[in-house]
Amino acid sequence: MDWVKIVYSVILLVCGILILVAASSRKGDERREFIKAKAQSYSFIVVIGVLILEVAQSIYLTFQENASYNGFGISPIMFLTVILIIYLVTLLIYRKKYGD
Repeated sequence: MDWVKIVYSVILLVCGILILVAASSRKGDERREFIKAKAQSYSFIVVIGVLILEVAQSIYLTFQENASYNGFGISPIMFLTVILIIYLVTLLIYRKKYGD
């Protein structure tokens, strides 16, 4: 495996763990829980939307018998990166919006 991919995967994993730990470090505040829930629900909606589009594309290309379609879907590292970025951005937006 390429060293760049390994280093990128480790950095992505560490950043994801740090964001999740930082988001849940302080307990007992309902406003923080609300902000986290809003960010998580928005990220979940985006994930489901991307997966539905990927499945629809796969079905379409399969029925079209596209010779260049090899059956590979979304790259897991890129998919996790997109989810992580969306969660981080929405968490920051909701923190600013609801005053955390």
